Amino acid sequence: MKYTTVTDPVAAGRELDDLAPVYEAVFAEPPYLEGPRDVAEFLERYQREHKTPGFRLVLARDAGKLAGFAYGLPLASTTGWWSGFQDTDLPEEFTREDGHRTFGVMELAVLADRRGHGVGRALHTALLDGVTAERVTLTVRPEAPAAAWYERLGYTLIGLTRPWDGAPVYRSMIKPLRP
Repeated sequence: MKYTTVTDPVAAGRELDDLAPVYEAVFAEPPYLEGPRDVAEFLERYQREHKTPGFRLVLARDAGKLAGFAYGLPLASTTGWWSGFQDTDLPEEFTREDGHRTFGVMELAVLADRRGHGVGRALHTALLDGVTAERVTLTVRPEAPAAAWYERLGYTLIGLTRPWDGAPVYRSMIKPLRP
């Protein structure tokens, strides 16, 4: 497996044609059951996100074929990331962002036949390698096997969130990167 980190926005934009079928395959599975509309929303969101300063994309390729990817970016001061919580009120100091404090893992996807071989862990490690934020955050569906996997990686639950109207409930998790 070859892992490549992409930080250049132009190069990251060129990867979208390879990312789309992996995203579509992974998130068509339960519990996500995403369809064409969800894939279109992913494509639209990626077109914005990959241009964010600090964006990082990691690709896992086996014999040139994409087996998985992960990407993330620093949370801007205007982020809505900390809204939509269902079970907790977060203090202002916790939710304050400045474009450097928190790195958000936006997507991590590994094709089914590649899971259980360390690809996800390697993607996650490479994604955070060199990130200077004090913490990393992500959201995951509670019923997804990945939820327990993220706990094993050291993430802790902040609370349950519904990040947009009509969204399912997600577990919002955080992990310190430095003291």
